[in-house]
Amino acid sequence: MLDWSAIDTVLLDMDGTLLDLRYDNNFWNEQLKFHYANSENISVEEAHERISAEFKKVAGTLNWYCLDYWEQKLSLPIRELKAKTAELIVFRPDTTEFLNALQRANKQVAIITNAHPDALALKNQHVPLEALCPQQFSTHQFGYCKEFQELWQNLQAEFPFNSERTLFVDDGEHILDSAKEFGIRYTLGIANPDSGQPPRNFQRHPQISSFAELPKLG
Repeated sequence: MLDWSAIDTVLLDMDGTLLDLRYDNNFWNEQLKFHYANSENISVEEAHERISAEFKKVAGTLNWYCLDYWEQKLSLPIRELKAKTAELIVFRPDTTEFLNALQRANKQVAIITNAHPDALALKNQHVPLEALCPQQFSTHQFGYCKEFQELWQNLQAEFPFNSERTLFVDDGEHILDSAKEFGIRYTLGIANPDSGQPPRNFQRHPQISSFAELPKLG
C-alpha cells in the first residue's frame, strides 16, 4: 500500500472519488430521458435510444462532460434540471476525514475534474468541498479532458508537481491509464463510486472502497 513519505502531491477526481456518483448517474442515466421524452413528445424508450446514440458520438472527449454541448444538442435547460436533484450531492464515506488529514499532513492537494465549471460550482454549493480542497481545476479550462496527454501537460504547467512523487485517485480505469502514461507514479482506483451500484474491479491499478483503507497520514 502507499508510503505517504514518498508522496508530496495528491490529485483527486471529484465525481465518484470524493462525491457519490449516484447523483450524476441518476441524472444522466435516468432523469434525462424523461425530460427529453417530454420535450420532444416521444416515448421514453425512443428518448433513451437517441440520447445513448449521442453519448456514443462524443465518448472520451470534452463534449461528453460539457453542459453547453448537451443543452444545445438536446435543447434542454440541463443546468436547471440538474439543480432539481441536488439533494443527492453528498460526500462518499470517509472523504471529509481524508481531506482533513491531507491538509494536516501539508500535502499539495488539488481536485482535477472533467466536470463542467458550472457543474463544479453546483457541487460546491451543496457540500463544503471548496473549504476542504480550495485548489480545484475543471479540465474545461485547459481544453482537454483527462483522457488526453495534453491535459496533464497543461495542468503541470499551471500547477507544478513532481510526477514521481504524485498520487492520482480516480474511479475511471482508462483515466488512471492516461495519468500513468503521463508519468504519474502512484495511481489508485475507487471500486464503488456509486453507492447504488455494486463495486467493480480494476485490472491495472490498485483499488480501494474507502479512504479509511489507506495508511494513516502523519
